[in-house]
Amino acid sequence: MKQSPGSMISFRRPDGKDVEGYLAKPQNPVGAPAIVVIQEWWGLNDQIRGVADRLAQSGYLALVPDLYRGKQTVEQEEAHHLMTGLDFGDAASQDIRGAVQYLKQHADRVGLTGYCMGGALTLLALGQTPELAAGVVWYGCPPLEYIQADKIKVPVQAHWATQDEFFPPAAVEAVEAKLRDAKVELESHHYLAHHAFANETAVGPGRIPQTQFDPVWSQLAWDRTLTFFGRTLWPQRT
Repeated sequence: MKQSPGSMISFRRPDGKDVEGYLAKPQNPVGAPAIVVIQEWWGLNDQIRGVADRLAQSGYLALVPDLYRGKQTVEQEEAHHLMTGLDFGDAASQDIRGAVQYLKQHADRVGLTGYCMGGALTLLALGQTPELAAGVVWYGCPPLEYIQADKIKVPVQAHWATQDEFFPPAAVEAVEAKLRDAKVELESHHYLAHHAFANETAVGPGRIPQTQFDPVWSQLAWDRTLTFFGRTLWPQRT
C-alpha cells in the first residue's frame, strides 16, 4: 500500500513561538521512532518532503520544520539569499529542538538528519539537543568553531562526497577529527561523487553545475542510513 502524503502541522519552539512543519506518518505509527529532517537551502520543497515520505514508508514519523517560514526557491541566488538570512543558531536551538521535542511526545527515540545546509544544522543541533538519540549528516558542515563536539553524546553517521566543491575533503577531515577527538561515536562514509549526490532533482537544465545526483551512491547511503537508524532508534532485542 502506497504511503499517503503527509500534512503540515504546527509545533512549539522552546521559546514558546509556533512554527510549521511537514509531518509524514508511517502506516503503523504505534511504537514507531521519529526523525527530524532538515532541508537544503532551497526550502521546504517537494524533494525534501519526499525524503520524509520515504522515511515514513520505512516505519518512521518524519517531521521537516519549515525554517524559511513558507519561502522556497529553485534559483541558486535566491537560495543563497534565504540561507544567509537564516539565523543558524536560532534554527538549531529553537526550530530544530522544538521539532525534536514535539516528536518526543509521540516517540521514545528521535533521530535527526539533514542535507547540505541541513547537514550543517544537524551538526549544530546535535550539540544543543539532549533529547536526540542519533544523527545522520549529509554533505554539509558549519564552521568548525561552531560545532560543540564535546556535547554530542549520541552516535553520528555522515555521508560525504569526495568531489564536493562546497565542502571539500580538507574541511570534512577537520570535522571528522574534531568529532573523534571529542570521542563522538562517528561512522563516516565517503563517496566518489559531487555535492548533492542524494538529491534526485540535481540533474538536467537549471541545476547547479557543481551538483550531480548519483543513483548508485545515493541508494547505498540511504541503505546505510536506514541500517544506522534501525540500530540506534528501534528497541533492540536481547
